[in-house]
Amino acid sequence: MVTFETKIRVWYKHTDQMGVVHHSNYICYYEEARSAFMRHIGSSYAEMEARGVVMPILHVESDYLRSAYYDDELTIRLTVSDVPKARFIVHYEVFNSKGELLNRGMTTLGFLHKETMRPCRAPQWFVDLLYANGLESDN
Repeated sequence: MVTFETKIRVWYKHTDQMGVVHHSNYICYYEEARSAFMRHIGSSYAEMEARGVVMPILHVESDYLRSAYYDDELTIRLTVSDVPKARFIVHYEVFNSKGELLNRGMTTLGFLHKETMRPCRAPQWFVDLLYANGLESDN
């Protein structure tokens, strides 16, 4: 299992008329956490695409437990439990500055050849980066 945390400050435009973070923004917070995680392990989505692989979202789940508000500092904890094969499953927990769990979610991303848009396995170099950052082999 690999765990990574990043922080996000809630912008005014993320909120509704009541000052509460609009539910759709949590999906954006997940994406920011994934992007920061990719940089943390030594890669990026840009590098993945330059190497001929794209990673579209196939499925999203999001459970809203408590509200976040304008100017809150949120911690997004990302967890990868399994070695990706043709799909990459990522779990998220979003906490406020008091440590209260506000949201939990999950995304499933696929791996596609950029040229053909046909499914492919996770690139071995990407799997190796995950291993190098603490993911345990399922062998």
